[in-house]
Amino acid sequence: MNQDLKLQKGTTTVGIACKDGVVLAADKRATAGFVVNKHTDKIHRVTDRMAVTMAGLVSDAQLLVKLIRAEVKLKDLQTLRTTTVHETANLLAGMLYNNLRKFSSVPGIVSFLLAGNDKSGSHLYDLGIDGSITEVHDYVSDGSGSIFAIGVLEALYKKGMSTDDGVKLATKAITAALQRDTATGNGIDVWIIDDKGIHVAVQKDLNIPMPQ
Repeated sequence: MNQDLKLQKGTTTVGIACKDGVVLAADKRATAGFVVNKHTDKIHRVTDRMAVTMAGLVSDAQLLVKLIRAEVKLKDLQTLRTTTVHETANLLAGMLYNNLRKFSSVPGIVSFLLAGNDKSGSHLYDLGIDGSITEVHDYVSDGSGSIFAIGVLEALYKKGMSTDDGVKLATKAITAALQRDTATGNGIDVWIIDDKGIHVAVQKDLNIPMPQ
């Protein structure tokens, strides 16, 4: 059972930078050669103003989310100020770097999209499995279905779009992956991160047939 949980993977995640915040979206299916969970939460709070999507091995991703939450709280206490989104991205990237390179019979392959809002505005970062950091100023997609989602984003994204329009676009992008990628499916979660905090915009369970 523990091994099955460790090997859960397969996902499509989307991040969209909008004029008034950032939109994060993800599907809800976890796979291990077959569908093992139809209700997986792939978007998680880090703080009241930051959230991440996760793609890769579920057990590693869940542990890293717990660790980054604790690290940010500790940093806030040590510095007596609120940790910025960029600082959080650097902390999480360091964890990813170490996670991939530690000795293990199962490589810790995990990546994240990090969105947040601080005094300098809203930010979106793509954190690779190797610990690389890329600040995203338009849109990004990760996971097994990203090739399908990115096509929708490429065609329909407009710079300066509102978060309301971003939610609609993210939903379309995830839906495209649901229809074509066997490791993506069963639902859509869409969150907005802006100067007011985190808001759940869409939370749907879906039953879209897997492609033949």
